[in-house]
Amino acid sequence: MATVYVDIFLAAVPNENREAFLAHAKVAQTVLKENGALRILDGWGEDVPEGQLTSMPIAVQAGPGETVVGGWIEWPDKATRDAGMGAMMQDPRMAHMGHMPFDGKRMIFGGFSVLAES
Repeated sequence: MATVYVDIFLAAVPNENREAFLAHAKVAQTVLKENGALRILDGWGEDVPEGQLTSMPIAVQAGPGETVVGGWIEWPDKATRDAGMGAMMQDPRMAHMGHMPFDGKRMIFGGFSVLAES
């Protein structure tokens, strides 16, 4: 199996910010791909049920009029991911994007080593 490292995130985005989120995602995708990302997926939630104890909407404290979005970034390895994420944070395109189309304080994210693949 090839070595792959994956970043995953979830966030709640106000429905009226869908196009702004898409524009933000496209800039971030460009910067990340230029810095080593192999594949990037950003999705707008369609079937994201509310749970009683835990769920994606609960995890990001999604409120009325907000949709849970999710993203997946594949990297060749963790070292490339660490360098690529660092480069993204320093990239002027990211700094000049202005207002975030979602509340970053409610975003959850993490990096994962691939355990199984088919």
